[in-house]
Amino acid sequence: MPVSDFAVIIPVFNHERRVAAVIRQALALKVPVFVVDDGSTDGTSAIIDAVAGITVLRHTENLGKGAALLTGFKAAAHTAAWAVTIDADGQHNPADALNLLQARPVGQRCIIVGKRQGMTAGHVPWTSKFGRKFSNFWVWVSGGPWLDDSQSGFRLYPIPEVLNLGVRARRFQFEVEVIVKARQHHLPVFEVPVQVIYQRGAERVSHFRPFIDFLRNSETFSRLIVSRIFRHSNSE
Repeated sequence: MPVSDFAVIIPVFNHERRVAAVIRQALALKVPVFVVDDGSTDGTSAIIDAVAGITVLRHTENLGKGAALLTGFKAAAHTAAWAVTIDADGQHNPADALNLLQARPVGQRCIIVGKRQGMTAGHVPWTSKFGRKFSNFWVWVSGGPWLDDSQSGFRLYPIPEVLNLGVRARRFQFEVEVIVKARQHHLPVFEVPVQVIYQRGAERVSHFRPFIDFLRNSETFSRLIVSRIFRHSNSE
């Protein structure tokens, strides 16, 4: 199967423990790999600088995951029509990118979301379990499609289309807003099962902050719901 039409984008913020292994696995796909260092303050910058064969993009300060993804999309647009996004915390197996690619309907532009398997296991953090259910419901209420894993960062995006969706969120909320915007622009969204690897205890680095991110999620969903109501009113 030809894979020359896609690139890999890895947004990174303080993932010095896992990022090197994730990059090496992504390089095994033999496609362009863009690593976006979103203002890391640990040893991440030095680690990714030591890896050959990748394109490193940097934010001088932490702007958020959505901002990092957009930086990656804009850079990758010069070499690829599609982008696979992979989190830097080691929870994804980059080899599963081929499953996302193979799931594309022939001739159709779409977003493919990697639906993480085993998310109900006992060792999976409660924040991930709750956040997944919370997000799934409110994405649907906001006018997006019903998904089983709307928070998965392992995705396949059509680059030109995603850059033109007008997504406003720049942090974690980007990944839920982009799904809603895709539905509004008649860009199909599908899910494909992928494996997930959750490291236990201190080995896993998460930047999810329950209170702050709950407020940010609430703001994003409120904005999207109000927008949906206005669109519905104007269409009548």
